[in-house]
Amino acid sequence: MKQLIQHLQSGKTILEDVPSPALKPGHVLIRTTTSLVSTGTEKMLVEFSKANLITKARQNPDRVAQVLDKIKTDGLLPTLDAVFRRLDEPLPLGYCNVGEVVAIADDIKEFKIGDRVASNGTHAEFVCVPKNLVALIPENVSDEEAAFTVVGSIALEAIRLAKPQIGDTVAVIGLGLIGLITCQLLKASGCHVVAFDIAPEKIQIAKSLQIEAYNTNTTSIESISESQNNGLGFDVIFIAASAKNDNLINIAARATKKRGHIILIGVIDLHLERSEFYKKEILFQVSCSYGPGRYDEQYEQQGIDYPEAYVKWTAKRNFETVLKALATKQIAVTPLITQKTAFENVITLYDKISDAHTIAAIITYSGSNHPTQRITVTQNIKSKGKTIAAIIGAGNFSKITLLPALSKTGVYIKYISGNDGLDVTDIAKKHNIHQAITDNQIILNDPDVNFVIIATRHDTHAELTAQFLAAGKHVFVEKPLALNLEQLEQITAHYTTETALFAGFNRRHAPLAVKAKSLVGDNMLANIIITINAGKLPDDHWLYNKKTGGGRLIGEACHFFDLMSYFTGSLINTVYATDAPVSNHLENTIIHLTYKNGSHGTINYLANGSKQYPKEKIEIFVGNKVIVIDNFKSLKTFGVTTFKNPLHSQDKGHDAQFAAVIDILENGKSPYTSFESLKNTTLATFAAEESIATKKVIEID
Repeated sequence: MKQLIQHLQSGKTILEDVPSPALKPGHVLIRTTTSLVSTGTEKMLVEFSKANLITKARQNPDRVAQVLDKIKTDGLLPTLDAVFRRLDEPLPLGYCNVGEVVAIADDIKEFKIGDRVASNGTHAEFVCVPKNLVALIPENVSDEEAAFTVVGSIALEAIRLAKPQIGDTVAVIGLGLIGLITCQLLKASGCHVVAFDIAPEKIQIAKSLQIEAYNTNTTSIESISESQNNGLGFDVIFIAASAKNDNLINIAARATKKRGHIILIGVIDLHLERSEFYKKEILFQVSCSYGPGRYDEQYEQQGIDYPEAYVKWTAKRNFETVLKALATKQIAVTPLITQKTAFENVITLYDKISDAHTIAAIITYSGSNHPTQRITVTQNIKSKGKTIAAIIGAGNFSKITLLPALSKTGVYIKYISGNDGLDVTDIAKKHNIHQAITDNQIILNDPDVNFVIIATRHDTHAELTAQFLAAGKHVFVEKPLALNLEQLEQITAHYTTETALFAGFNRRHAPLAVKAKSLVGDNMLANIIITINAGKLPDDHWLYNKKTGGGRLIGEACHFFDLMSYFTGSLINTVYATDAPVSNHLENTIIHLTYKNGSHGTINYLANGSKQYPKEKIEIFVGNKVIVIDNFKSLKTFGVTTFKNPLHSQDKGHDAQFAAVIDILENGKSPYTSFESLKNTTLATFAAEESIATKKVIEID
């Protein structure tokens, strides 16, 4: 299928061939018939991508601060590498989609095949959208009209924040697409609406919709406000414009009445003149997209709706309200359409997206009626060795870490699979992978593929691992191996010694860890302290979800259970853990481990430290020696006089890990970690959570 994308680094807008998206639980697959170009938002993205690196940095000071912090902890070169990789990722354009439902996840009941729906899908021939961001279109609303659903909901959510009353005098600054819809919705709510812009053609459209409108090049907003509300000013002002200065917000403050309300929908600088806000006690709010539920992982991706009795207007219910307003002719969007184009000619439209005369552009689609879940990216299908690999998962780990490390081994990769066709296609192109696919069954049914790398979200690891082990394929699965005992038993039931199983515990392969192990020696009783300055994650981070991420203890700290087992050369015997929460999640956790050979270890997994402090520190006390690894960048020894630190930058062992894996598969060697050890590490993470809950020492069976 075709999808419209924007390259941030090159500034190019491209119509790309990608596989159709995979149907996910809680989602519907939609064949697009019409989409709307939101010229304001998409214009900003296109212009940002065409700017030079310095300009991009100036427009994102918060991101620059994050980069500087990362340089302090990870070093300059790894940070720059991460930044340029991110800039080199293509971005999908569009968020106003109309189409026909062609497939529905098993857990969805409110839609059926053939339904006409509006959603926030991208400009693509097929889109996969979560059910809470999809709404049925009334019969008397055309596809072109329905394409305005999402931008209409942005306007509607801003109005809901202001809570205007019948008879209120309201100003709308900016008569672009969202501004004109805002005016109509306010008028339908019984408000007296006064609109402002600098473009004569937009003012003319507003007047044709019976809206009082003024050109701010000739008439000041403050002068008009003096004639409103007996000279008191506007009750509410909506800023639906974009500007690279703070003029509009301060003009609005002067034009609103005492204890008035200002709602920002557009993007402007926010250096407020305090005096006006102070004297008038002005209430200022920034409106967030389509409404409650937007950017909420549970609402969007898991389909968990807010109860209507407590949250009346969610994003989806705003979609439905706009569609009803279109059906009852309370708002008219046809006069806003200034351009139409076929999808195959859409690049011409984006070449002129900076044209101020464009308000709304409609894209029509006439492509295939059937989704295709694979495309061939390169004809290079010859394998250099016995191993023919496939990768499942196209997230940041695959892009930034896995594939750069794997490419150094020279292994042949036949497939890259993921839910998003754009992601897998981009990866396949950059790493010379034969096919980009969105259906794992293709890998399962291919007898040539004998090695599968699983780099998906945590909750899918066990099921996929068991599935491919049962098919007789070697498996590398990113950590964690499993999230619960049931999942671990699922893997155990399909594991045999005829297939190799590897888990992504890369730190045991780090050069400094390998050197430390050589200094520790074999059969030595050791006492080890590992401190992880993990940092706080946002409360809605997917890793906190026990169902999908497993929590930080099982999902992240498992690395250090394995690393400690590597140093001791033994299996974990008992686990005792305590938690001092800084939130509702297990983040400040102290874990004490005993080993079957008599060694002891303590893992301090902490989230309340400074980002300026190193993230990982390992201290090994053994045989009258102390060995200290600082963030896998330096190693110090005490009681050892011959060692010289070999590293100048951080290396957590990913390259060495995949080199070892491919060497094992190519030469028929035994895996470097036994299945018994992988199970022991996984059981120990489960035991740590059980110990926190029961306040008891848990013995590993």
